[in-house]
Amino acid sequence: MINDMTEKVRFNSIVGPELAGEIDLPDGEIRGWGIFVHGFTLGKNSPAASRVSKQLAREGIGMLRYDNLGIGDSDGDWGDGSFTIKVQDTVRAATLMAERGTPADLLVGHSWGGAAAIAAAAETTGVRAVATIGAPVDPSHVEGQYNAVVDRVLSEGSHEWFVGGRTLVLKRAFVDDVRHARLRDRIRELHVPLLVLHSPTDNTVDIANAGEIFREARHPRSFVSLEGADHLLTVRGQAQRAARIVSAWADQYIHRSRPVSR
Repeated sequence: MINDMTEKVRFNSIVGPELAGEIDLPDGEIRGWGIFVHGFTLGKNSPAASRVSKQLAREGIGMLRYDNLGIGDSDGDWGDGSFTIKVQDTVRAATLMAERGTPADLLVGHSWGGAAAIAAAAETTGVRAVATIGAPVDPSHVEGQYNAVVDRVLSEGSHEWFVGGRTLVLKRAFVDDVRHARLRDRIRELHVPLLVLHSPTDNTVDIANAGEIFREARHPRSFVSLEGADHLLTVRGQAQRAARIVSAWADQYIHRSRPVSR
């Protein structure tokens, strides 16, 4: 019988409202701790976030996954967020983990969250490794999702945007922030090991992005092709497979983790 134990937590966003998170507690021997950064408008309970985090916990790596501003169980307005705020809130999540005595060794980011995980790594004390799944090399890649309304957003300051069965308000500050993100610089400056996972059949973020991230990164860097996976990792077993790959790869970097008390 699988024992999935979670601990609910809340912490404040860099802009104030409370964010809701869950920590998937590790089974058996504690190998390390990490943070999962979800995709653009997804959330902590999306298949990638939930399944990858739970599988890592089963393998001894406890994972915090949380909803970004205005998503899922978190407070605030999604439209008040941005790529910069997502990065800073990831740093805040790491602060929470350190304060509870389980500092994060590993950052795992899916899609847009993968870009944020790379950007956050440089500002997060104690992170030893970063893994991305289906990440874009340029955060402005997400503009393709709201391209139909972006002109009105820029001219009017904000505009409603229907996505994923709900209506969000997209704001000019969000668009401007994404356009000014400079992820390639962050990739080149990354001083921890990087694992890039990507599916060759990803129809949302082309696998060419993985190649560019890999080329920009310093060693140690690794790339694994997730054959048969879709972008959201909804195909049965693919999220767990990705987690097992991350777990095996990260072992050499997190096995010397600081002792923690539970």
